[in-house]
Amino acid sequence: MAIVTGGSRGIGRACAIAFAEAGADVAICHLDDEAEARTLVQAVTARGRRGFQMAADMGDTGAVRAFAAAAEAALGPCDVLLNNAGLNLRAPFEDITEEDYDRVVDVHLKGMFFMAQAVYRGMVARGGGRIINVASQLGLKGAPGIVTYCAAKAGIIGFTRALAHEAGPRGVLVNAIAPGPIETELTRARGAAWRAEIEARLPLRRLGQVEEVAATALLLAGPGGSYYCGATLSPNGGDIMH
Repeated sequence: MAIVTGGSRGIGRACAIAFAEAGADVAICHLDDEAEARTLVQAVTARGRRGFQMAADMGDTGAVRAFAAAAEAALGPCDVLLNNAGLNLRAPFEDITEEDYDRVVDVHLKGMFFMAQAVYRGMVARGGGRIINVASQLGLKGAPGIVTYCAAKAGIIGFTRALAHEAGPRGVLVNAIAPGPIETELTRARGAAWRAEIEARLPLRRLGQVEEVAATALLLAGPGGSYYCGATLSPNGGDIMH
């Protein structure tokens, strides 16, 4: 069974469908997105797999643990966790409030940390599992106006590497994906001028598609990912090369 946090839209939705097409039952959580979540579960079941959805705030540790327990009760033990849930608040550095800072860090880092912990013990007991954390290329290069987001995404990469050291010897492979500019509802909302600027800068001259990120998730979740440990794969169209 695969768990995808923030799975009702965008990258999370594409990954959930890809996991179902690869033969996995899929559980997703969302934040106040019931209609899209139900549609996603229908897409999973249409592919012959079981689906489960639940509203859960990934910034709330109690909600994180409740979702993990409910997902495993509904679909069985978690073999693959895709920590995808996130949010972004744009503001100049000097205007970022403590509340805004806490919200971004809680969802990205605290939620990811305790979601991984909730399934980790079971993975170890069963002799293996995959934890995939969605970061961003902005955690590697930074950007103005989203300092907290960039800091949180960089923290995800550090968390991934540290946990990989502990988890690898116990059969659990922990890796990260750091996507570049991807076409989603959020990026479409940035407008045509922003898109043109980004596409002119990218060597591939286009935004990525959510299915291209899902392909990376499938690699890390499947047999082809068996020798990745603490890696950060970055499908980013050449936005950052490392």
